[in-house]
Amino acid sequence: MNSKFMGEALRLAKIAYEKGEIPVGAVIVKDGIIVGKGRNRREEKQNALSHGEIEAINDACKNLNDWRLEGCTMYVTLEPCIMCMGAIINARIDTLVFGAFDLEKGCADSLINPNILFGSKKPEIFGGIYEDECKELLENFFKAVRNNDEPKGKNS
Repeated sequence: MNSKFMGEALRLAKIAYEKGEIPVGAVIVKDGIIVGKGRNRREEKQNALSHGEIEAINDACKNLNDWRLEGCTMYVTLEPCIMCMGAIINARIDTLVFGAFDLEKGCADSLINPNILFGSKKPEIFGGIYEDECKELLENFFKAVRNNDEPKGKNS
């Protein structure tokens, strides 16, 4: 695991925050090089599929000209939901590194154990990496939403 890559995922999450999106960022790495990047863009694109992980997978597939992302590691700031976990597994990503646990929707460890849903073809998973930084960004975002104090950049 490389802190530089989780740092890049956090940078993308901060951009999402500034744009009024739930602050999740993701990068995909192969052979020490970032081959895919993504951040939440659901509000921007008005598309339920525009999660950071899906955006990063799309970018990596395009850049590698292959849907099989074997030999890749995804770094993401929040534990993936069931849709994103399914995409990670279907893309054959070998390793998943995530920051904050999602106790309500997380499907890498918290809510659903991926062994139950996806059997033996799941990535190696490491959670809680840069957890404090990732969690703080998410908490600040939702605190601003609850206080009707829209995060910076909303609707910009």
